[in-house]
Amino acid sequence: MLDRIGDKWSVLVVSTLGGEPLRYSDLHASIPGISQRMLTVTLKALERDGLLTRTAYPEVPPRVEYELTDLGRSLLDAVMALAGWAATHHEAVATSRRDHEASGVGRAKAR
Repeated sequence: MLDRIGDKWSVLVVSTLGGEPLRYSDLHASIPGISQRMLTVTLKALERDGLLTRTAYPEVPPRVEYELTDLGRSLLDAVMALAGWAATHHEAVATSRRDHEASGVGRAKAR
């Protein structure tokens, strides 16, 4: 379960669906950097785990919407907290990574 809720794309999909049901194209447009394949794989996994529902409407053209289930909404607060933490501390982590790489900690320094 931690693999699912800790996955970058799952966190973004759950947080994006937090407000309202969305169509696939709206989800795709709302999540920068996600490929169509990765969005499809993530949606299927979240549906399988009971975190979202997929509703297909018999219209022309076909319309499909994705929405969080009660279980998915119960995860929303934790996901939003995680996303908020990541946004708040992104630069500090990036700086730490740069400093670590520059210092050569844990490996021999190049001469």
